[in-house]
Parts: sequence; C-alpha cells; structure tokens
Amino acid sequence: MEFGDGSAFGEALVRLLPNLRRFGLALSRRHDIADDLVQITVERAIAGAAGYDPSQKLEPWLFRIMRNAFIDLTRRRKTAGTEVDVFEMPEALPTDPSKAIEARLMLRSVEAAMAELPEEQREILHLVCVEELSYAEAAEVLDIPKGTVMSRLARARRALSEKLGIE
Repeated sequence: MEFGDGSAFGEALVRLLPNLRRFGLALSRRHDIADDLVQITVERAIAGAAGYDPSQKLEPWLFRIMRNAFIDLTRRRKTAGTEVDVFEMPEALPTDPSKAIEARLMLRSVEAAMAELPEEQREILHLVCVEELSYAEAAEVLDIPKGTVMSRLARARRALSEKLGIE
C-alpha cells in the first residue's frame, strides 16, 4: 500500500477506525476509554507517519500503537484517583426483539467469559478472531514469538469454550 501524498494514508486510517475501536474495547472494556485510545492512536499515527513502512500492512502498526497507548493509560491510571462514569448510553431495542435479544444475550455471555480471561488471552483472541490478523501479525503487534501466539490462542479458545459450556 503506497501512501505518496498523505491522502491515501488518511483514507486508510479512516477506513480502519471501526477496527481500532473494537480493539480499544477489547483492551479497555469501556467505551469512553476505547474512544480515547482511538484518538491517541490516530494522533500518534499521523505524527509518526514518516516512520511507517508502506510495504507493511497498516493494521498491525496501528494496533501496536494502540496497545502501547493502552499500556501508557494503564500506568497513569494506577497513580490516579477513583474515576466514576457519569454517563451510560441506553441500548435501543429493535422492532422485532426476539432474535436480537438472543444474539445480544449470547454476545454478553461471550463478552463476560472473555472478561474473565487473563489479559494476554483476551488480547490474542481479539486480534486473531475479531480483527482477523494472521499469527505473524498478532505476534508483531504483541512483540512475542509466533509460537507463543499459537499456544496462547489455543489456551484462550479452550478456556473460553469451558466458560461458555461448549465442548
């Protein structure tokens, strides 16, 4: 992917915003923090665009920026006081709620089960299963060997299926 004049870089960045938000939610499990992570990631990507190698895929580079931003936020929050979320967004019900409610309940079950997994397993599940990164790309984002990705993913899938009662 060649980013000659910068407009293609911006277009690719905008196209990947939903993926970044999903990964931000997977890392933080809070919508407000996920939005902050997306903003920080975009700012850092634009500021560091000169250091990006256009011969590589953009997604792993952005995910790594976001993961580093999340680590920075986590370290800062350890020294901060208690934070309270004063706003909650109500979910709109569809007109025929039966299938949507069932799907929402299953999704909540999976989200709850994933929330109980160790962070390293949650990250790897999200990158490979949701963001559809290859093992090599996930290894690059997490700065771990490809074999470690494979073993963490196997453990994460096994733990998740056990938590959901899937054999």
